[in-house]
Formats: sequence, structure tokens, C-alpha cells
Amino acid sequence: MNTYSGPMLEFLEARPSFEDSGLPPVPFSARVMPGDCIIVECRDAERAAMFADMCSGMVSLQSGAIRFMGLDWSELRYRQMNALRGRIGRMVGTQCWSDRYGAHYSMMLKVIYHTGRSMEEVTDEAIRLSERFGLPGLPVSLPSQMSSADKVRASCVRAFIGKPHLVLISDPLAKGEADLAAPLISSIVEAMDRGAAVLWFVRNLSARTDYSQVKTGLWHLTDEGLSSGRSS
Repeated sequence: MNTYSGPMLEFLEARPSFEDSGLPPVPFSARVMPGDCIIVECRDAERAAMFADMCSGMVSLQSGAIRFMGLDWSELRYRQMNALRGRIGRMVGTQCWSDRYGAHYSMMLKVIYHTGRSMEEVTDEAIRLSERFGLPGLPVSLPSQMSSADKVRASCVRAFIGKPHLVLISDPLAKGEADLAAPLISSIVEAMDRGAAVLWFVRNLSARTDYSQVKTGLWHLTDEGLSSGRSS
């Protein structure tokens, strides 16, 4: 259970560098609390991915600040930033896989590197999540040998393994993987219940009803910046 009670993620008049990110150079002001699931509607997949980078302290700012768990990304040293990013789970689709190792290693690497948990414990969690998301056990083959659908499922496992404090989700349901809806919603609810925060990036909020099951807030990310919508 997460015992942190302050804002999980906070944008304080954060103005991104357009040259570095392509995001609109306007002030972003928003707050995500533990237990929140914010649906971020964005029609541009590249913009959504860059905003997720911004949440993770990977986009330089012209002014303002972004705080994760109360810590300003710009004030942290390299090792501190990497350690803090170890508390973020991210589902980024099928493209971010290395063929240097089996998929199982890429799925577990963050948890192995940033925690003192044993390999056996991490492997057991990876197997449970793999089975939850419809994989036939822990995938040990190279990512290039996996189907696109299985890489999406493996990306879901990688996002939730290690009980992250913040989960950034590039919507797998938009790719037509309808069978992922139930395990994804279940994993999001578990994360919210333990005090994690979730940002779920979607292209079209009205395309599915699943989003309303977990939505505590709604943001719209456009070429004019970030705005809040009404949560229903």
C-alpha cells in the first residue's frame, strides 16, 4: 500500500520547450492525486507520448516545474531521476522492445534494477501478470519473434509489474484488443486501491464505455495545451 499522501504528479505552470518536445509552449497546470485515474484524451499519438515523457521528467522546461511524489524533476541528479523513474510504469505499445534479450527480461528489468526483490519473486509476479493479460506463460522469446498482439500484452505486464506509484498507459484497447479490457481495468483498479495514480491516454473518449469504469478525471491534450473536462 502506498503511504504517500501528497500530489503524485503536479504541473506548476510548466511550460515545455517546443524545440525539444513539439508540445505547445504554454503553461501546464494540473494535479494528480494518489488513487486517481485521469483519462487524457489526445488525438495525436506522438503528442501523447511526448506528454508522457514530460510526466517522467524527460522534457526540458522553459519555465515552471513538474513534481513527482513532491520532487521537482529539474532539481534531481541523474541517479536520483533514474531511481524515481523506477516508480513509474509505462505502457507504450509494441515499438519499445530490444532484441538483445528475451521479452521476459525487458519486462522485469526495471524492477530487478531498482528494487531489492529477488529474481524468484519478480519472476512469480511477471508470470501472474502474463497469465492475467492472456499470455501463455512468461514470454522468453525475442520480441521480434512475438506477434504484435502478444507484444501489446507484454507491454501491459511491463507497465504494472513492481506495483508502480504512477502508471502511464497508451491505450491498448484502441488497437482492437477487446479481450484486454477486463484484465486492464482490473489492474488499474488494483493500482488505484493501493494508492497509485494512473494516466490513461485515449484517442476518443466516446469510442468505448470502459473508460468510465475507472475515470476520476478527464483532461484534453490539444495543440493549445492541457484543459480539464468534466468527470461523469
